[in-house]
Amino acid sequence: MATIEKLRFLNKDQISRIADRYGTPVFAYDERLLIERAREAKDFEAPFGLTVRYAMKANPNAALVRLFDGQGLHIDASSGFEVERALQLGIPAGHIMLTSQELPGNLTELVGHGALFNATSLHQLEVYGQTFPGSEVSVRINPGLGSGGTNRTNTGGPASSFGIWHEYIDQAQSLAKRYRLKITKIHTHIGSGSDPAVWQKVVGMGLAIVDQFPDVTVLNLGGGYKVARMSDETAIDLPAVSRSVAKTLRAFAERTGRKLHLEIEPGSYLVANAGALIARIQDIVDTGPSGYRFLKLDTGMTELMRPSLYGSQHPIVVIGSQPGRKEQYVVVGHCCESGDLLTPQPANPEMLATRLLEAAKIDDLVVIEGVGAYGSAMSAQGYNSFPAAAAVLVASDDNLRLIRRRQTLAELTATEVQLI
Repeated sequence: MATIEKLRFLNKDQISRIADRYGTPVFAYDERLLIERAREAKDFEAPFGLTVRYAMKANPNAALVRLFDGQGLHIDASSGFEVERALQLGIPAGHIMLTSQELPGNLTELVGHGALFNATSLHQLEVYGQTFPGSEVSVRINPGLGSGGTNRTNTGGPASSFGIWHEYIDQAQSLAKRYRLKITKIHTHIGSGSDPAVWQKVVGMGLAIVDQFPDVTVLNLGGGYKVARMSDETAIDLPAVSRSVAKTLRAFAERTGRKLHLEIEPGSYLVANAGALIARIQDIVDTGPSGYRFLKLDTGMTELMRPSLYGSQHPIVVIGSQPGRKEQYVVVGHCCESGDLLTPQPANPEMLATRLLEAAKIDDLVVIEGVGAYGSAMSAQGYNSFPAAAAVLVASDDNLRLIRRRQTLAELTATEVQLI
């Protein structure tokens, strides 16, 4: 990576203040950017009505969930525990839809509160029908197409377990008839991508599915709205995609007389680039003239798993005292794990890559950008017994607000039972 990446929303003074006040590693989120992204999502063109659901798995921090609730967004929950978490935060149950791989044991209780349910398999649909016969339900269909930045972020097509395979629609209809279920919403989700042509195709496939369910009034396109974390990446053009979707929905209405309400479920789009991870260089080592020079940070897969898991690329900015000098480094984490790598080759977590950075020294601060989504929410927290990092919101008035305090070792081990 030959480009020196730049800071997204923090300045050097803010970085120093946050590190001094809260220690490192520490997450920082920008309230202005979060609100801006929420407003962009709400501007998605939908001729017959729109609901934007925040995919809270991206970052379930209470402050962020409440912020998006205040912006009028609803919730996409990926587990029964996320539903409970949202309810505890005061989110109206009717604004929460559960779409999960695992059926929660307290499904009856959650639906009883008013939470919505989206069946993602024939088994889930049958269990729901047995428990709530004669009710309305949503079903997730795998339309046979997928799109993603990597194979591991592709949630559609024959290699994906998400949703009812499109060739089994007749079985879903039979279950609905058996339990007198009214399927009123079709949900499709193909993964993370930026190609408008793919989105247009999947909308068409979604509408072909809707054609087979006469009671459907809502089409949910899920999430996967590609963001550009690195300066050389291409982000989705959300207005262009929305115009294409709206055109297709209008044509469907003209053909069938059915004016479908649209739902979308952005996660990364809302929070990814509004989050940064501030860390400190603990050591600098090398493996000789023909080897590599390594920056060892006080963070890693305990806060950010994406590089180790996907080979994902994140901007890294050294806040040092040697401006103008540049060097090639491999950046690694603090875990005793060879896979704790912050600069892997793109989409290849098995191989390391060097990154051109400002010349660094031990104790310099480093900012890792684009970590607002699937950072603190998807990590190896507790590995090597490192407690969870703190998190700070940079408010619109530029004040710093602690939104998660640093975990202690005692809290990390509190659930363990010591045997005599």
